[in-house]
Amino acid sequence: MNEAESLFGDEHVRRYRETSGKVGHVWKKGSTILLLTTTGRTSGEKRTVPLIYVQDGAHYAIVASKGGAPDHPGWYKNLEKTPEVELQVKDEVFRARARRAEGEERVRIWKKANEMWPDYENYAKKTAREIPVIVLERLP
Repeated sequence: MNEAESLFGDEHVRRYRETSGKVGHVWKKGSTILLLTTTGRTSGEKRTVPLIYVQDGAHYAIVASKGGAPDHPGWYKNLEKTPEVELQVKDEVFRARARRAEGEERVRIWKKANEMWPDYENYAKKTAREIPVIVLERLP
C-alpha cells in the first residue's frame, strides 16, 4: 500500500494540501480525490473533506454516500444550506456552486461514479434513501 492509500480524513486533507495533490489525489483502487470545503450550516465554520470525484464534462461530480448510512453526510447538509463551496483538485483551488443531479443526468453520473468506485452500488443497497449525486460547477 502506498502512502496515499493509507490516508483518511484530516490527514488526507493535510497531505493533499502540503503536496498540492501529488499525495492524495489518486487514492485506493485508482480513485481520484478532490477536497471539498463547505460552510458549516450551524457553526458557519469552514469544513474540508476529501471525496472521490468523477469528471462530467467541465464539471466535477461527487456522491453523498456516507457508506450507505441512513442519513446524508454532514458536508451534504452544509451545501444544501450554502451551495457555494471551495474545491481543490490537485494544485488548483477555486470556488464552485453545488447542485443535486436529477433524472438522466443523475443516472449517467451515477454510472460513471460506480465505474470509479464500485462500492457505491453496495452502499445504495444498504440504505432506503436515494444517495445524492452532486454536480460542482466552477464559478467565474
